Amino acid sequence: MNCIIIDDEATARMIISQLCSNVASLNVLEEFPNAMQAIKYLNQNEVDLIFLDIHMPDFTGFDFIETLKNPPKIILTTSDPNFAIQAFEYDCIVDYLVKPVNLERFKKAIDKAEAKKNTISKEVSKSEKVETSSGNDLYVNIDRRLIKIDIPSIYLVEAKGDYIQVKTEDKNYTVHSTLKKIEEKLPDSLFLKVHRSYIINIKKIIDIEDNSVLIKKDVIPVSRSNRPELMKRLNLL
Repeated sequence: MNCIIIDDEATARMIISQLCSNVASLNVLEEFPNAMQAIKYLNQNEVDLIFLDIHMPDFTGFDFIETLKNPPKIILTTSDPNFAIQAFEYDCIVDYLVKPVNLERFKKAIDKAEAKKNTISKEVSKSEKVETSSGNDLYVNIDRRLIKIDIPSIYLVEAKGDYIQVKTEDKNYTVHSTLKKIEEKLPDSLFLKVHRSYIINIKKIIDIEDNSVLIKKDVIPVSRSNRPELMKRLNLL
């Protein structure tokens, strides 16, 4: 797996890099002392795994994750054990390592990352990619066949690693694509990205409570940054 290391402490970056050198499947592409430099790198390069510190000046690890539209797998590396519960609210985070990290514990974290990658691959054995949209139709390529989906029937699109799950009134489809790509093909009049991992059909909302919406039986989180646009789009009394 190609990986990068983000930590404001040079010693911490060196230790993680040394641990990576003991795992044959890991290839460290770059190291960064702050999140902003890493964001610029990720805009032009793809990685499989990020080792990420939580406490960094100006821009925390969680702030960094919020900027990523389709984050890769992330292993948090921190001296602070108090954010473990918050960390696992993010689907992209596969483990939480408290410094100092020993090799045995490090390898367990890598095993989790690789297991998650393999699980996603099995789930999408029938999947390919989003091809095109025309009018009210969206076509996805599954098993070398173009399957037509009625766009208004879509009520939820969820990002899952390198894949997306398209949920419709009749059937769910797992597709090799990105949330950004399908967002470009869905009409703004019906759909809104409310979270880094979710696009919803606003016509399908049952109710809204605090920072979540209910669609069918799915409770979807709404990020603080996207909530104002959601409220603006609703026909409020």
